Amino acid sequence: MEIRPLSLAGAKLLTPRRHGDDRGYFAETFRADLFAAEVGAFQFVQDNESLSSRVGTVRGLHFQSDPHAQGKLVRCTAGALFDVAVDIRAGSPTYGQWVGEVLTPGNGRQLWVPPGFAHGFCTMEPDTVISYKVAGGYYNAECDKGLAWDDPAIGIDWPDVANATTLSAKDGRQPRLADLPTYFTFQAEQD
Repeated sequence: MEIRPLSLAGAKLLTPRRHGDDRGYFAETFRADLFAAEVGAFQFVQDNESLSSRVGTVRGLHFQSDPHAQGKLVRCTAGALFDVAVDIRAGSPTYGQWVGEVLTPGNGRQLWVPPGFAHGFCTMEPDTVISYKVAGGYYNAECDKGLAWDDPAIGIDWPDVANATTLSAKDGRQPRLADLPTYFTFQAEQD
C-alpha cells in the first residue's frame, strides 16, 4: 500500500496495491500494522456507509467533538466522489485549509481524515456509495458537529455539480469557521 502525506499535517492518501489478472484484482484495503506504522495507532470502532442517489449531492462538513472525536478512513465503493478534509485545530499552521481528492472504485484511493478535521463530500456520479472506517469514538449525537460547506473563508473548490439543494436541513445551517467554537487544539509532533 502506498501512503502519501497531504498538505495538511495528519491527512494522508492511501492507495492499495492491486494484484490483478484477467478475472479482476485483489487488494488489501486496510492493514492495522501498516496503518499504525505510517499513520498512527488508532483503534477503529465502527464502519459506516451511505448511498447518494443524485449527482451533486453534498454531505458535510461533519466532525465529532471530544470525548467522542473521530478519524475516518474514507473510500468510494460505487460511483465517484470528491472527498474533503478541513483542518479545524486551533493553532494549527493550516487551520481553515482543506484538501480534496477524487475517490472512485477504479482508483482505489482512500482519504484519512484525522480527528480535528471536518469531513464532507460531493457526489460526481449517480448512486455513489461512500464507505468509511471510524477510529476513536462511536457516534454520539451530543458530539455531532458541523461546519458550513460553502464558507468563503475556507474556499473549497467544489466540483461544478455541487448542488446546495441536496443539503440536509442540518448541513444547511452549520456555522462558518469564524463562528466555530474551539473543539480541537493543534499539538505539534514531538521529535
